[in-house]
Amino acid sequence: MKLSRTPCPIPTTAALIGCLLLLATVSEATLSCSDVTKDLRPCLSYLVNGSGKPPAACCAGASALASAASTSADKQAACGCIKSAAQKINLKVQLAQALPGNCGINLPFTISPNTDCSK
Repeated sequence: MKLSRTPCPIPTTAALIGCLLLLATVSEATLSCSDVTKDLRPCLSYLVNGSGKPPAACCAGASALASAASTSADKQAACGCIKSAAQKINLKVQLAQALPGNCGINLPFTISPNTDCSK
């Protein structure tokens, strides 16, 4: 008996479908919390002590993050990192929630310690 090097040696329709499911890659986030932190670091003092419009460096970082979070997995990862950070610091929730709009970007989630990042 010759052993196949592929994980799917049986050439039936059911096996082919099974192999495709086995070999399908799950979308994994390429963004790490350190990436998110790096991009949003210029926003920290604004979100804790600020008022009015965010500084340009903050908007540049938020925009870079929005561009980098291109897949659903990336967006969920970024959301989770932001949510975790928001729970650890005493940020002004209204400023955080208004940040995307004030920077002219669109995020598919609200910046909040209570955001559900699974959606």
